[in-house]
Amino acid sequence: MQRNFPVPQNKIVHLLLEKDLTDKIIGAAIEVRRTLGPGPLESAYQVCMERESKLQSIPFERLVKLPLKYKGIDLDAGYVIDLVYDKRVIVELKAVERAIPVHEAQLLTYMRLTEIRIGLLRHRDTKKELKTP
Repeated sequence: MQRNFPVPQNKIVHLLLEKDLTDKIIGAAIEVRRTLGPGPLESAYQVCMERESKLQSIPFERLVKLPLKYKGIDLDAGYVIDLVYDKRVIVELKAVERAIPVHEAQLLTYMRLTEIRIGLLRHRDTKKELKTP
């Protein structure tokens, strides 16, 4: 059957797809934590998250360089995003016991510069999800 009218984008369906992806990412992080135990270095957690994401067929990019656009020119400000999943979710990994405001600010900056609306901040045993307004 051919439709002669546009199908509206359903915000609820979009949110469910985002939740499905974040649930998979969090599940992978829990599996890595279970396997590694507490306190891995950020680099160890990074490669294990990458491996677990591949095993679970979750599409991602690793160590994504992010230029800073300043007055129309892209500048290398040293921004590198740990993981970007399916171009929809940024994951920042921290080998610290608790997140501090600068970690959240870093994630929010990445989200603003990429226009990706969902970010997960992973540190040791916990996670914090941030969404842009």
